[in-house]
Amino acid sequence: MSQTILISLQSKLTRRALLGAPLLAITRAMAQTPRALSSLRRFGITELENRTHHVQGIVVHRGMLWVSSVGDGEGFLHKFELATGKHLTTMPVHDGKRFHVGGIDRDGDSLWVPVAEYRKNSASTMLQVDMRTLAIRGRFEVDDHIGCVAVLEDRLIGGNWDSRQFFSWDRAGKLIEKRENPHAVAYQDLKFRDGQLIASGNVSRDEGAIDWLDPATLALRRRIHCGKTDRGVRYTNEGMDVADRKLYLLPEDGPSRLFVFQL
Repeated sequence: MSQTILISLQSKLTRRALLGAPLLAITRAMAQTPRALSSLRRFGITELENRTHHVQGIVVHRGMLWVSSVGDGEGFLHKFELATGKHLTTMPVHDGKRFHVGGIDRDGDSLWVPVAEYRKNSASTMLQVDMRTLAIRGRFEVDDHIGCVAVLEDRLIGGNWDSRQFFSWDRAGKLIEKRENPHAVAYQDLKFRDGQLIASGNVSRDEGAIDWLDPATLALRRRIHCGKTDRGVRYTNEGMDVADRKLYLLPEDGPSRLFVFQL
C-alpha cells in the first residue's frame, strides 16, 4: 500500500472516530434522560375485586397478579386474574409480631415476601412462598425492617424502611453486603428484570420516580418521573412490576386500580 493511500485511510478513520465519540455520548445521554410517565402509552386501568387493604407490592406472572398488603394487624398475599381483576385467593401472612409485608418478587415458582414489625429499625422474616400451594418453602431472619425485595440469579436484594439502605443475602439468609442508597428516592418496591434492578418510590409529597439501577453499583441508568393518579395518589406509592415491555403500577389502597403502561 502506498504512503499516500495509507495517510488518506488513517485520516478517514480519525474523522470517523471524532464523529463517533460525540454520537456515542449523545446516545448515552439520551438513554439517561428522564422521561415522564405521562409520555408513555397507557393500555388501561383494571379495578381489583375484594379488599386489598394497604397495598405494598405486586408481581405479574402468567396472567396472574400477586399483591401483598397490610390490614388491621395482619399481612396478606392476594391473587387476582390480571386481565379482569377477579379475586382468586387471599392468604394471611404473619410471623408473631411481624405482620407488615413488603414489596415482593418472584423466584421461579415461588415468591419472596418480607414480613416485618410495623416500625423502623425493627426486625423481619423473609418468607419464600410456593405460588401453587402457598406453602412456606424457606425463611430467614433480618435485624431490620425490610420493606421490599428483588430476586437476582445469585442473591436477594432488600431495602429497609424507605430503602435508605440496601442489603444483599444468599438464599439461606447469609448477609453478603449492606450499602447506603445513593439516591434521594424512598423506594417502595424492587424488581430485577433483564439484568437491571428496577426501583419504584417517592421523591416528594407530589412526585415519584421509577429508576433502573446497576445492580452491582446502584448507578442510575434510566428514570421515569411520575406524578399522581386522578385520586391524588402518587403512582409510585406502592406496587410496581415490569413484564413483557409493560409497566404495572398499583399505587392505591383498596379499592385498588392497576395501571398498565407501554415501555
